[in-house]
Amino acid sequence: MHCIGRIASVTVAPTAAPGAKRSRGRSATRPVRTRASSDNASGDDEDRKARAVMPRRRLINLAAATTAMVVSNKALAGSNEFAGDAAMAVMNRVGKVKMADDEWKTKLKDEPYAYEVLRHEATERPFSSPLNSEKRTGTFTCAGCGVPLFTSSGKYDSGTGWPSFVEPISKSAVTEVPDYGIIFLPRTEVRCANCQGHLGHVFDDGPKDKTGLRYCMNGVSLHFDPAVDA
Repeated sequence: MHCIGRIASVTVAPTAAPGAKRSRGRSATRPVRTRASSDNASGDDEDRKARAVMPRRRLINLAAATTAMVVSNKALAGSNEFAGDAAMAVMNRVGKVKMADDEWKTKLKDEPYAYEVLRHEATERPFSSPLNSEKRTGTFTCAGCGVPLFTSSGKYDSGTGWPSFVEPISKSAVTEVPDYGIIFLPRTEVRCANCQGHLGHVFDDGPKDKTGLRYCMNGVSLHFDPAVDA
């Protein structure tokens, strides 16, 4: 095997024949393009590409760092709920009811889509839940652990296709968590405080004559218990 090293650029000056006159004007000396020139050009191209890519990488890294900082500040500002062990519990979706993912899957085996919504933040199709049109008096409970979450008196028709409420049955019944899953559309996720199951999101476009909030819930994440006289 022959190994050819890097060849440097050289300048060759032709030797004049005996008795020949030297040419005037433009020098006969000319550069010879060797493989080194090609290598240098290739290296220059790579350098230019690298310089073009670096600013984009910096922008991507800056965007990621900014998003992480915003999420951290939102979660930690003014709330003991997101401090220390509590923050880790919320991050890991661990509530008072502690079950492994396989256990949740077994528990919700008859409601496979409820499992996907509650434990993996899936979203049901609008107008697909019978609870969207439920008008009887009663209580809406968590499909995962059964605790009461909303009442029929707080339900209204938002026209969105998902069961909507102006408020939970109590402030302690749900946990509200900053959701930056869509970077350019920050939202507030709503979970069952007892099992940390995903319920939906809360928005500030609800009825102004009430709370002004719209708790937009996935119907499969809820069960309805009608009142005795309903």
